[in-house]
Amino acid sequence: MTLRAEAHTPPATEVRRFGPAQKWVHRTTAALMGVCVVTAAFLYVPELAELVGRRELVVRIHECAGLALPVPVLAGLVSRAFRADLGHLNRFGPHDKVWLRAALRRDKRRSQRPAAKFNAGQKIYAAWIAGASLVMLGTGLIMWFTHLTPIMWRTSATFVHDWLALTIGIVLAGHIGMALGDPEARSGLRTGKVSREWAQREHPLWRP
Repeated sequence: MTLRAEAHTPPATEVRRFGPAQKWVHRTTAALMGVCVVTAAFLYVPELAELVGRRELVVRIHECAGLALPVPVLAGLVSRAFRADLGHLNRFGPHDKVWLRAALRRDKRRSQRPAAKFNAGQKIYAAWIAGASLVMLGTGLIMWFTHLTPIMWRTSATFVHDWLALTIGIVLAGHIGMALGDPEARSGLRTGKVSREWAQREHPLWRP
């Protein structure tokens, strides 16, 4: 009787996309990145700097947030589920090339954009923002410890840090815009679950 009942149990309407570790890492990293971006704006935009006035405090907050930025990811490595997601993000397959070609052609047909747990755009963004964050950390340290490096290094580090910060701001704005356009994806990051229909439509190669 039990076996017969289980055989007729309808499939779950929701599937788990992220566990507690992934959600914690994403939220904490987003918060630290937000602090870095906001404080950078108050440091470099004169009109905003005048509103605060306490430049030294803003600098210290910016530095502390930047130094703490890698911590959530490093702490998340304790989680097997988080490490598995990093593996998915770092692995490109033939279907990712198909997805990118469709994206470049602005072809929005779902059949032309195959994706596993993460699509090619998400993989490229994750790789780029990770690399950019490391460069920002390195150049920031050079700017911070001025007595340890020659002036040419500090000048170059300042140039790279400033322009890369602007680029990160633009890319983050695009990332947030994409998230705002997909409420189901945002729900997945908030609750850890998404509808099975969304998973099959947006990530047909993903087998949760």
